[in-house]
Amino acid sequence: MKFIKLFSLFLTILMLSMSINISALTIKNTDFDLNVKSAVLMDANTGTVLYEKNMNESLPPASVTKIMTLLLVFDAIKAGTLNYKDMLTVSENAASMGGSQVYLEPGESMSVDELLKCVIIASANDAALTLAEHVAGSEEAFVSMMNEKAKELGMKNTNFENVTGLDDEVTNHTTSAYDIALMSKELLKHQDIQKYTTIWMDTIRNGEFGLSNTNRLVKFYKGITGLKTGSTNKAGFCVSASAKRGNLHLIAVIMGAPTSNDRNIAATKLLDYGFANYGIYSDEKQEYGTIKVIKGKSDEIKIGYDGIEILENLGNESKVEKEIIINENVCAPIKAGDEIGSIKYKLDGKILKESKIVSLENCEKMNFFEFFVKAIKNYLFI
Repeated sequence: MKFIKLFSLFLTILMLSMSINISALTIKNTDFDLNVKSAVLMDANTGTVLYEKNMNESLPPASVTKIMTLLLVFDAIKAGTLNYKDMLTVSENAASMGGSQVYLEPGESMSVDELLKCVIIASANDAALTLAEHVAGSEEAFVSMMNEKAKELGMKNTNFENVTGLDDEVTNHTTSAYDIALMSKELLKHQDIQKYTTIWMDTIRNGEFGLSNTNRLVKFYKGITGLKTGSTNKAGFCVSASAKRGNLHLIAVIMGAPTSNDRNIAATKLLDYGFANYGIYSDEKQEYGTIKVIKGKSDEIKIGYDGIEILENLGNESKVEKEIIINENVCAPIKAGDEIGSIKYKLDGKILKESKIVSLENCEKMNFFEFFVKAIKNYLFI
């Protein structure tokens, strides 16, 4: 009797499991374990974590720190307080930096463009500090900005003590693989970053000094977009490696690999896994058209919607359908940004995501006299 009950329970569970809609996004079980302390694979579009190993453990990041340094520099460029052509003067402090460097001299001037090449391609500590001092006035002020930005991005397991990642004299300069992925995702929003992170070899000082990228994946991995390597005795070998194929943009973070080869193998495995299993459905921001307005000073208004991106199991992204619903009897007054309708993105009848359709312009309501005059005109034209 007990066997019959157990068998009946098994059949019930089996039937229920067969009725589940398996088209929804699933995080697949990986058949590999990475020879690293910590790792994460993140979709750069949606922030979805696709694989993780100790992703919230705080560890020394070495020069991967410079992702935050670069983020603040590119923020300054976007804000207009810094320009690629600006010539910056190297301080005594910056010139004295050890580790990876391009041997800047005190008083030497170099453009922001070349300094960025030095930081991104060669991981130059002297160039990183030169940029930081110009943006914030001092390394201390810049580090404060780094930690504030980390809080803003939700990086809960991070504390920065310098702009370079050198860890011989720090006490708590740590971050996590997940936090690195978050700041990498934010840095990739600056489109210009990829002009630098995808360079394999270049020169500065009018061709007199050569630069070679510390990230070997730039040369050997299809679709690579960057991003930054790092290594010290404390940190081991680390990398935040980003790559894009089609609409899918992935970030693979590796921390604490025993060798550079282990680091590259681990990052490659994660990226390969992501591209083999997932895809992105994207609908770009656009103007949708116009709709008529009741009692408005204008007869119609332009409407549109923001773009969206949906991560799905590979193959399902091409099956997503879009249902557009426009509100009836839209009446003035209307402000730009007012919701006019919605879009439902569906897969196999299930709603994956909804987006607002909004007015792209203002439309004031007619007063009584304007309404009367318009009514007379319409009557005369009949």
